Amino acid sequence: MATQLTGQRMFLAGKWVKCDRVIEVRDPQDNSVIDTVPAASAEDMKKCIEEAKEGAKTAASMPVHERMKIVNAAADYIEKNAEKYARTIAREGSKTIREATKEVERCIQTLRISAEEARRIHGETIPFDQMPGSENRVGYYYRFPIGIIGAITPFNDPLNLVAHKVGPAIASGNAIIVKPATVTPLSALLLAEAFAEAGLPPKVLSVITGYGSEIGDTLVTHPAVRMITFTGGLDAGEEISRKAGLKKISMELGSNSPVIVLEDADVEEAVESTVSGAFWAAGQNCLGVQRIYIQESIMDEFEKSFVERTNQYRVGDKQSELTDMGPLINEKEAIRVEHLVNEAADKGAYILTGGERKDAFYSPTVLANVPEDCTIAKEEVFGPVVLLYPVADLDAAIQKSNDVNYGLQAGIFTKNIEKAYKAIAKMDVGGIMINDSSDYRIDAMPFGGVKKSGLGREGISFSIQEMTEPKVVCFKLTND
Repeated sequence: MATQLTGQRMFLAGKWVKCDRVIEVRDPQDNSVIDTVPAASAEDMKKCIEEAKEGAKTAASMPVHERMKIVNAAADYIEKNAEKYARTIAREGSKTIREATKEVERCIQTLRISAEEARRIHGETIPFDQMPGSENRVGYYYRFPIGIIGAITPFNDPLNLVAHKVGPAIASGNAIIVKPATVTPLSALLLAEAFAEAGLPPKVLSVITGYGSEIGDTLVTHPAVRMITFTGGLDAGEEISRKAGLKKISMELGSNSPVIVLEDADVEEAVESTVSGAFWAAGQNCLGVQRIYIQESIMDEFEKSFVERTNQYRVGDKQSELTDMGPLINEKEAIRVEHLVNEAADKGAYILTGGERKDAFYSPTVLANVPEDCTIAKEEVFGPVVLLYPVADLDAAIQKSNDVNYGLQAGIFTKNIEKAYKAIAKMDVGGIMINDSSDYRIDAMPFGGVKKSGLGREGISFSIQEMTEPKVVCFKLTND
């Protein structure tokens, strides 16, 4: 039986609205149409921004306790409807139902942390009398919301990554306009539903669905939008930074994450952690393990165990609790990954397992002997492919780990604390996980990278810092 399409509406300034044109939302597993969403125009986006000007004033005037109440109520609504949210994530995206359920749990936590951080937007007193002649001055600074924030979000975490922008924005008293990924808009609309049910005042939040080529520039370039927060690819990030003009920019642009496994590591633990880190969400994960550098003395043991564990990974129906990995987001992306692997194989890489595609599915793939001039060795694969390399020692592993233009997160497995600290000091990344894969994150920690992995930091309190500005207040007192 064909799915009954409901025809979703977008959330424009607190109102659910339709458009004459629509976009089909497809399940990547079988390419079936599961629903439609409006295809907004540039005029729709302009209207939304004009409405957000009023929303920003409303948001800034909301007392902290009211912001906290609303954000917590949105989390409560999602918690009560968790299964609906998880099914939507698993249907429109690549995640299995187990992965989607974990994303819903994280989204709830993200919102609850946002509510708590609203009470911690502090300032400080300033000792103005540190300067001669200022003995009769006292003051402080406090943080105020910047106004309208434009958020452009990706497909791989279609609920929680949206919450990572919306939660802090509302907690800090801003208005926010979300442009979700065209292929996964339904989860973002469900987040808007939660905030509408929570009593968020009109015009504070909008979720505008449409093609980036038609509405993206309007959002990015409009002078009333004071900040752009973007999670996505490097090319798009660089284009946004060129067009945005004089406004705040926060970007997470992906990576080519390395993990180092030294000879004193627990090999079984390292294998289990890095297999999961490589193939979670079909490898479509900015923190995903892509390169593993293994000390030569344990290379054979690690490689054998890693391939065996990879071959146990169950690929199939996303909605089954038994499935470990589903398809990529569409067949085009699977073909792109296939080409990257084939290029490496043509240049001499060994395919130890995997390397097979069917429609949007690409099997978990392990490569060895990958030449360093291959695209897959230097760029983000964003797919279920991992590269294994033998190294002589820690110094060689660090040098090779740093030899890319990305630096989001890394991992190292060792029982030697001095070697761990050396890696901490020498690896060019925004985060390093000791005895864990690069694919580890909690929603409260600062999250972001160096080099071409992005600008600024997410993580709730750190996002709030980006979304607010300090205002200095100084009183000149009389001598009486």
